[in-house]
Amino acid sequence: MHLCRPINLLHITAHLGGGVGKVLSRLVAESARRRDGIKHSIACLEAPEKGQFAEHVQEHGGEVIVCPTPERLNALAAQADIVQLEWWHHPVVAGWLCSGELPAMRLVVWSHVSGLHPPEIPPAFLTAPHRFLFTSPCSREHPALAGLAGTGPATVDAVFSSGGFDELPPPPLRSYRQPLRAGYLGTLNFAKLHPHFLEFLAAVRLPGFRVALVGDPTTASELLRQAGRQGVADALEIRGYRSDVAGQLSGFDVLPYLLNPLHYGTTENALLEAMAMGVVPIVLDNPAERHLVRHGETGLVVDSPASFADALDFLTGNPDELRRLSEQAAREIRQRFSVGNTADRLARHYGAVLGEPKRSFDFRPVFGSEPADWFRACIGAQAWRFPDPAASAAPAGGRARGPHYLYEKTKSSAYHFCSSYPGDPRLQRWTALLEEDR
Repeated sequence: MHLCRPINLLHITAHLGGGVGKVLSRLVAESARRRDGIKHSIACLEAPEKGQFAEHVQEHGGEVIVCPTPERLNALAAQADIVQLEWWHHPVVAGWLCSGELPAMRLVVWSHVSGLHPPEIPPAFLTAPHRFLFTSPCSREHPALAGLAGTGPATVDAVFSSGGFDELPPPPLRSYRQPLRAGYLGTLNFAKLHPHFLEFLAAVRLPGFRVALVGDPTTASELLRQAGRQGVADALEIRGYRSDVAGQLSGFDVLPYLLNPLHYGTTENALLEAMAMGVVPIVLDNPAERHLVRHGETGLVVDSPASFADALDFLTGNPDELRRLSEQAAREIRQRFSVGNTADRLARHYGAVLGEPKRSFDFRPVFGSEPADWFRACIGAQAWRFPDPAASAAPAGGRARGPHYLYEKTKSSAYHFCSSYPGDPRLQRWTALLEEDR
């Protein structure tokens, strides 16, 4: 889709890592290929840890501005035709949003978390910008958002954040020899993996079954310790971080993608890349996965360790079904989640927003005025764990250890906000309380 006139589009993002780095860099390349008149500039509020995505942006005519001052960032926002905020409640982005009255702009917020679990999306945030875009329709399932999302279809929508699969080769021909080759790519801790992941492995009846885990090995230490205690260490192969994603996926037949029901993800690019390479996923019936995997058509959906074991038995005994699922997954995912589809969906919103006047924004009434307020605004039902001095520190039952995501050092946790704003006494006190819960 071509817009009616050239536009200057400013992306504001905490960084260019992971999924957001891939999708933004591929969108810039797609704009260059189409010559659609969009000039992409990306303001990174933190220095990129890895330069691959920033380099991809620059190679295709985009501009990357690293760590701009608040004054320059506001000036860039005021000059842009459209500002697109890449939001997942990162502390440094919260600092800009709540720094005071922001300059007049046309603001599109693209939320890269589901909001079904922390970080949650405050309802008032949904209706404030010119457009609020989820990255999965599953976000509408939050009780606090369901009604609002249905009242303004022109201003609230879902656009999957997929950068496509142009860099992947065609799926390989697989022989499906025994035993099935299983692999998982992604985060290797229990804030993302299902907390009973090892129980799923223990239920498997197939002789010699192993899962190769591809991801940062430093987050796998606790997983390995627990595997040893539960007697399933032989079912795991820790490969660590690998840059050759296609090569890894070419060696897998199935993807046991068993995620924590409280995970924050939406488009799940690791899952989509595997499916695009013909790896058959086995997923749980979580909201985000339900919008990506069609049971019996592009993968299998299970609900327990026993049904996971049954699914593996079925795929082992029915290689023709395994091949059918593989071929359909690769075909559907490469078409449905192409970068062209992502660009088209976004362009429709850009075209509409250009016809609306710029507005100034003040998000302090939505999130609060201090870093501790910003953190707590998105913590949902766990807010009682983070009391003000005059508030009760715990319900009648006392404090017990909370969900895994509370203890992450990043991922918009109290620790993450405290490391970004070490002078905030409430954040210091709250992280100390979390340490007592461990």
